[in-house]
Amino acid sequence: MADDLPQPSIDKLAWPEVGAWTEDKHRIVSLYAALFSNGMKKKWGERVYVELYAGAGYSRIRGTQKIILGSPLRALAAEQTFDKYVFCEAIPRNLEALKARVSLHFPAAKVACVAGECDEKVTEILAEIPRGSKDSTVLTLCFADPFDIGLKFGTIKALSDRFVDFLVLLAVYSDANRAYKRYVMEDAQKVDEFLGSKTWRDRWRIAEANGVPFPKFLA
Repeated sequence: MADDLPQPSIDKLAWPEVGAWTEDKHRIVSLYAALFSNGMKKKWGERVYVELYAGAGYSRIRGTQKIILGSPLRALAAEQTFDKYVFCEAIPRNLEALKARVSLHFPAAKVACVAGECDEKVTEILAEIPRGSKDSTVLTLCFADPFDIGLKFGTIKALSDRFVDFLVLLAVYSDANRAYKRYVMEDAQKVDEFLGSKTWRDRWRIAEANGVPFPKFLA
């Protein structure tokens, strides 16, 4: 698959800096997406790929001049393409860059872009996913890679109104572990929204007493 990927072209659009591990992460995610699309092509009438934190399409490895493709462009390059792609991105300059790069590399692809935070744009994202029927089935793969534990469980629950498989990377070590003292305060709501529960602290006290690390408890 790597040989079929488009080469990033130098432009003046946004390219966020990322850690060196990101290239491997995107490669693994794109492999999963390709396996998913290929495996489901004869079982479902239509396949949709959704990214909740789509980015700019290109990224630069921090401390280097190396530009890499983001996961949306890698998903578009799958041998068995999805029938539709839906990309949500909160940062305007990133979304504009992504649109331009999609048009450059995949002008014929059926792509919808949703501007804003995914937790606030669930209705718009759902509107872009065709509602299947008995005679016209639709299966969606939704990928979410947030920087912290800001992804709300309510968002996942709402998207589950359709037939959706989720691939979610949980930042429970990089974020929740570091911000533990702040997140367990009684008036902190971030974990409440992440887990979709206001009673999780009771369960956490039991888990903590049994030696369960906080990140593992959240996962």
